[in-house]
Amino acid sequence: MTTKRTFRNPKIFLAYARERAHIFVQVDTKRLKDFILDAGLVTRKDIDAAIKTAEEKHTTLGEILVSEGRISEDDLRRVQAYMLGIPFLHLKGQKIDIEILTLIPEPVARSHNIVPVRKIGNALEVAMLDTADLEAIEFVKKKVGLKVLPRLTDTESMKDVLLQYQKSLRAEFGDIIQKAAGAIKDISVVEGEEAATGDLHKLAEDLPVIRIVDTLLKHAIIQNASDIHIEPMDNQLLVRYRIDGILRDAMVLPTSASASITARIKVLSKLKLDEKRLPQDGRFKVDVDNEKVSFRVSVLPTYFGEKTVMRLLREGATGFTLEVLGYHGYALEAIHKALSQTTGMILTTGPTGSGKTTSLYTMLDILNTPEVNISTIEDPIEYQMNRVNQTQVRPDIDFTFSKGLRALVRQDPDIIMVGEIRDNETASLAINASLTGHLVLSTLHTNSAAGAIPRLLDMKVEPFLMVSTLYLVIAQRLVRQLTKEKEKYTLSKDELTALEKRVDLEHVLAALKEEHIVEKAATWAKIPFYKPKTADTDEGFSGRIGIYETIPITSTIKELIMRGATAEAINEQARKEGMLTMLEDGIFKAVEGQTTIEEVLRVISE
Repeated sequence: MTTKRTFRNPKIFLAYARERAHIFVQVDTKRLKDFILDAGLVTRKDIDAAIKTAEEKHTTLGEILVSEGRISEDDLRRVQAYMLGIPFLHLKGQKIDIEILTLIPEPVARSHNIVPVRKIGNALEVAMLDTADLEAIEFVKKKVGLKVLPRLTDTESMKDVLLQYQKSLRAEFGDIIQKAAGAIKDISVVEGEEAATGDLHKLAEDLPVIRIVDTLLKHAIIQNASDIHIEPMDNQLLVRYRIDGILRDAMVLPTSASASITARIKVLSKLKLDEKRLPQDGRFKVDVDNEKVSFRVSVLPTYFGEKTVMRLLREGATGFTLEVLGYHGYALEAIHKALSQTTGMILTTGPTGSGKTTSLYTMLDILNTPEVNISTIEDPIEYQMNRVNQTQVRPDIDFTFSKGLRALVRQDPDIIMVGEIRDNETASLAINASLTGHLVLSTLHTNSAAGAIPRLLDMKVEPFLMVSTLYLVIAQRLVRQLTKEKEKYTLSKDELTALEKRVDLEHVLAALKEEHIVEKAATWAKIPFYKPKTADTDEGFSGRIGIYETIPITSTIKELIMRGATAEAINEQARKEGMLTMLEDGIFKAVEGQTTIEEVLRVISE
């Protein structure tokens, strides 16, 4: 009698499914061998040797044949497609309709090698390099609300379709600009400085301008951009997207479009159309494919016109976990211990755009239970959370962080999140709130975790109050994540020597061994690192992950604070107690294959 298995946790189900898929491939080795021999792809001697190696290394025959160069990955995929009865699609040179292509966002398509091909009734046919990638299939199924039909394809076909994402963007822009060219020339005759508000409204409501701005916003969302830069130059209007922390050119528009595009964005953001001499800030919200995205807008006068920068804030971006954000080991334990406290203060530090707020929201998500009341004061509210009372600061009416925080403590909260400690008054109020029975979470702008101590002292926080309230300080940066298309390599002796001058490799190795990432007997000479397989390194990355340093305020560190020790002394003591610096955590993640050494050094040196 067999027992039907049920899975409440999707992660357990995916792990089980992968395990069963692996067993299936192992059992079917004889059939794979016979098929490859019949096709004349590999000699009997080579295939017998490969089977023996696969058994020794506890892997599959297919993986050994590919790694030894006996057959190509694409040949293996064709064989598997035939044996499993999965259609094999040749997509090179095939044009995918733009409406179908945008059903799967480009970052997802690129990182999971999954592209939409066509809709068949209530089903979507997708081409993949690995049909066992159940997470990607499940994501697409939820996003499009259709049944997913997986098909296998080859590497060249995949590259060709992925290239169409960029081509479709340029084609759509080109079409819009070509059709709107005459209208844009007419608009550019109006001198912004002298134009009446009514004329400026006409600019903003002109159909070609609306289409251009809507397309800009839509493609920024599709490409998972974090910011849009619209920069007027002497003879062109440059549009750039920041994707995975890197600015990339998206489109060049004629200068004549500058005034009308700026006017359109000002109308959406409810900014003053006739004010061109002073900076302005605003925001607006759009709904694209049932995804709500807020845009935080900043308009700044420059020599050639007004430069506009829009930050994208996805309101539905929830469900993060500390592990997904990149926390592990010592840092993860320290955070969970800090979150179990009912009073005190937890700080995250780092420059703008380093993921501080995302870390805080993830912690709030863990703390968000029916037993507690959570209130926040933010600028701006980046994610909306259920059962959390979120308040937006309004400097224009003198509603600041300090005034908001003073009001919050009278609202009987258990947990308070302050978007940022910017001044002495806010610092003092946050300290007092944590002293009077609240758990306070906030951010600071410092370069390291230890640097938060002198920063608070600069804000006139007394050392004895700091050691009574401060429980944990985190510093962080974001590094680009490698896709599945990556290759291993080991560092030469000279490269290891050069790296050792910048990072304590022995400290990292101890952490790797402690967390069972490498074997106990491992040495740096044999530990592999990873790099993108593709020649275009931008294509070798998709998404970002955090690198962190976490300092719990232990009794020894409290003593150092009371003695007025430097940030360097505090940092050194924290390392003795188990902390990895951000650079060391970056090398740790490079060994895991999540990023590259070069990417870590680039981000840390910025």
